[in-house]
Amino acid sequence: MKALLLENIHSDAVDALRSRGFEVETRKGALDPGELVEALDGVELLGIRSKTRVTREVLEAHPELLAVGAFCIGTNQIDLTAATDTATAVFNAPFSNTRSVVELTLGEIIALARHLTDKNTAMHQGVWLKSAEGSHEVRGRTLGIVGYGNIGKQLSVVAEAFGMDVYYYDIVDRLAMGNATKCDSLEQLLTTVETVTLHVDGRESNTAMFGREQFRRMRPRSIFLNLSRGHVVDLEALHEALVSGHLAGAGLDVYPSEPKAAGEPFVSELQGLPNVILTPHVGGSTAEAQENIGGFVSGKLIDYCRYGTTSLSVNFPEVQLDPTIHGTRLLHVHSNVPGVLARVNSVLGEHGINVDRQQLVTKAQMGYLVTDCGNGVTEDVVAAVKALPETVRVATVS
Repeated sequence: MKALLLENIHSDAVDALRSRGFEVETRKGALDPGELVEALDGVELLGIRSKTRVTREVLEAHPELLAVGAFCIGTNQIDLTAATDTATAVFNAPFSNTRSVVELTLGEIIALARHLTDKNTAMHQGVWLKSAEGSHEVRGRTLGIVGYGNIGKQLSVVAEAFGMDVYYYDIVDRLAMGNATKCDSLEQLLTTVETVTLHVDGRESNTAMFGREQFRRMRPRSIFLNLSRGHVVDLEALHEALVSGHLAGAGLDVYPSEPKAAGEPFVSELQGLPNVILTPHVGGSTAEAQENIGGFVSGKLIDYCRYGTTSLSVNFPEVQLDPTIHGTRLLHVHSNVPGVLARVNSVLGEHGINVDRQQLVTKAQMGYLVTDCGNGVTEDVVAAVKALPETVRVATVS
């Protein structure tokens, strides 16, 4: 089997796949959908990060593609509906880089609160600006976290250890960590805290969720950070709030439009502002995070291809399977309608196949049936199951 890994995925992923017999091709940069269609010929596994878009066009052009690994947290760059329709399993790394993002967030909060960007620039220009004016500790200050998922929760705990008073808002009802205070609305959070940091997901409905109205509601001389997704913030509105002095500073790691590869030019209306920290989408770009992600996602891809396991899949019904297979394991992805299990078992019975173990799990419109057949499975059986009208994909592992 062949795997294609894009966007400088960690070498641990390459080593893990090759050690399990996969042929691995790597490319440094991202590919646009047209380039990706061409590059996927003969490929069963695709690994990407945040820049490569996996569209319906890409997925439908390559029915042989078994799985996509997003070596990052977000999966909004993948058409998950199309992936489900084509029975292409999607895996990501929801936990592996949370600490790295949290540490960068806190580092930027401290840098902005202490005016380190201004002082650093002045020092490089030979100017000695030793002054406490406008410089504050973060201890005792209020932090508002918008999006209280894996990153938001860990940030909550670490910020509290720094002595900050933490408030959070999420559209999902989430339990507070430590002494954090839940806000009932985004407006309540914005009018309460001195620093606002975004850690929301990349769903389309979050586009431009932060604009002029939200910045207007923030307290004067607040700090704003976005280390989530670029399209969630109106940068023109942020520029206005910074230049007017309403906001004291901002830190951004993500942007609505980003270069596809290192070294390409970057342009933003926020460039040149002394109270703004701009980083090139490096929230999760630490050696530790990339190593963890490389091992985690490649492991999920291997487990799916070798055993049929879909644990922590983004779009498939989740099933954790025994890696010990006696005979042949039949993997059947199908439409979630009544009677499929009976029809598959009828095919197996007609061909004299003995069922050792069987598990059926469903999720929305998809069903995933795993059958361990002790006396093996013939090509005729696979063809008969594939011919069932509800079948989307059939595979065997042994």
